[in-house]
Amino acid sequence: MYNPKSMKADEFISDEEIRETLSYAEKNKDNIELIDSIIEKAKLRKGLNHREASVLLACENQEKLDEVYALAEQIKKDFYGNRIVIFAPLYLSNYCVNGCVYCPYHAKNKHIPRKKLTQDEVRDEVIALQDMGHKRLAIEAGEDPVNNPIEYILESINTIYSVKHKNGSIRRVNVNIAATTVENYKKLHEAGIGTYILFQETYNKKSYEELHPTGPKHNYKYHTEAMDRAMQGGIDDVGLGVLFGLESYKYEFTALLMHAEHLEAVYGVGPHTISVPRIKKADDIDPDAFDNGIDDDTFAKIAACIRIAVPYTGMIVSTRENASCRERLLHLGISQISGGSKTSVGGYFNPMPEKEDSAQFDVSDRRPLDEVIKWLIQLGYLPSFCTACYGSGRTGDRFMEVCKNQQIHNFCHPNAILTLKEYLEDYASEETKKLGYDLIAKEVETLEADNIKKTVKEDLVKIECGGRDYKF
Repeated sequence: MYNPKSMKADEFISDEEIRETLSYAEKNKDNIELIDSIIEKAKLRKGLNHREASVLLACENQEKLDEVYALAEQIKKDFYGNRIVIFAPLYLSNYCVNGCVYCPYHAKNKHIPRKKLTQDEVRDEVIALQDMGHKRLAIEAGEDPVNNPIEYILESINTIYSVKHKNGSIRRVNVNIAATTVENYKKLHEAGIGTYILFQETYNKKSYEELHPTGPKHNYKYHTEAMDRAMQGGIDDVGLGVLFGLESYKYEFTALLMHAEHLEAVYGVGPHTISVPRIKKADDIDPDAFDNGIDDDTFAKIAACIRIAVPYTGMIVSTRENASCRERLLHLGISQISGGSKTSVGGYFNPMPEKEDSAQFDVSDRRPLDEVIKWLIQLGYLPSFCTACYGSGRTGDRFMEVCKNQQIHNFCHPNAILTLKEYLEDYASEETKKLGYDLIAKEVETLEADNIKKTVKEDLVKIECGGRDYKF
């Protein structure tokens, strides 16, 4: 029985409810009157439920889809402005005991070289990332209680935060590791993590168990209820996602929104982020072996419908996708992207030869971070390395209150300007500097509050003189 307030995975992610929703959406995909009413509701910026959003996803009327895409772009601007937050993944270890059939880290893969970073190597990777300009990381590790125990993750987080190289510092560490206990989530919270990220991969229980035949990840219930344990452990911000291509995208879309509704219903705060990865080629993994792959047009439709259904959430697209796909999604609601990413263990400080590579998946957008920053500026976006909300305790329901009231521009916009200035001063190429300085001059004048504008101008001068980490 479907119950968004239930703490049981098979009740807040109800297969019956999903299938009824998909049937309803299919029956109404040409119901223009209903579609118009849903779009009108979406314009209120309060979001849509999973059934309403599924109707829009099923819609094939191009005129109506164009309305959805335009609304998605506007909603992103209303909540997040023209800012695009920048981050990078940091792979700590590819040791893993699970048998996930879509991931090259699976325990039976004997081709891939196994590697686990020492703390000295973690330090080297962080320095390399700081020298690129990064301030925000997402750490990744396979599930292995012997090689990657929680103590190792905690020690690595401490190391990352401790590294201060030149003007560099990592100010927010997000964590993407396997489902764990409330006690371990408490430890992660105490270690000062930002967002806890865990992709569901697929919400279809039967498919989930088939795709995870061995290892602790086989337990659908334990995995699906992980976000509840994380929030019970004190973690304010959690990030959802599915791996599109494993199961029917309509099924996954509906279930993903139901998970967001569950978190909102129980904790009063939905997901801080939603990621939209697609399955990609990797060692021992052929994406063509999965028959639920989605084309770029469908992918774009999914992103737009998520944005208007969950207007407050940050939306992430990684370097799995190529530049043209990422550019398209930027116009449909994406608010965070990775840049200059390496998906192998130790890939930043000492990249492996391709034949020895330990990458989790092929990177499609291989541009250096500076090129990504220049590209964003040329597209009219404001690249942001901001972590001020985390640093100021503006997380969880406190962040959401600001975001849902569309007041984020009073904090995040000036912080984005200041962190871009830091990047330009410390790391940018001359061409990127020129473009960036012009953008900053323009963006400062868009600040509405005179006191904020005055302070930003003062802080920009301080940054030129060597000051760092000013925030609102």
